[in-house]
Amino acid sequence: MIQQQYPSQLLEKAVQEFSKLPGIGRKTALRLVLWMLRQDDADIASFAEAVSKLKAEVKYCKVCHNVSDSDICPICADHRRDQTTVCVVENIQDVMAIENTQQFQGLYHVLGGVISPMDGMGPADIEIDSLINRVGEGEVQEVILALSPTMEGDTTNFYIYRKLAPLGVKVSVIARGIAVGNELEYADEVTLGRSITNRTLFEEK
Repeated sequence: MIQQQYPSQLLEKAVQEFSKLPGIGRKTALRLVLWMLRQDDADIASFAEAVSKLKAEVKYCKVCHNVSDSDICPICADHRRDQTTVCVVENIQDVMAIENTQQFQGLYHVLGGVISPMDGMGPADIEIDSLINRVGEGEVQEVILALSPTMEGDTTNFYIYRKLAPLGVKVSVIARGIAVGNELEYADEVTLGRSITNRTLFEEK
């Protein structure tokens, strides 16, 4: 394949950086960079500031590990929500997907990944211990396992269930309205909402 030639090294460097973004190839990166060149200086400065402040100032909630502007995220800080129910998800996108359904009024716990030996991810690499400690404090009565129905998600569900078993807390899993192998964040809101509402007790197989 012939390497595309750029008339400017600055242009080429910008394309290289944009192409590092997930799902962005070099052609798309070039279109984005050329679009940015046509924008006002103020708009580009605002864009750069937003990205810089995001990295420098964003926090992770000390309770659930969701992104936040403060040490405790707005969901955990909202005492109107059900403090006795915690929904365990893989990532921040899953929190937003479930919130969009408006079918869940409890709290969340973001693992930051799933157990995947192939990817070098073990239980110690994700937020499982903090979940066990959180449940161990006694206020949580139900833990909903809302991980994607993949082999890695099921493995993580089983591991968490076994760790929670001695604590006597109710453990449920979302209904399989989500097709096996699909990522939770891409499910439509109606299907995802029903999966939360129609959750069932986790059964060890």
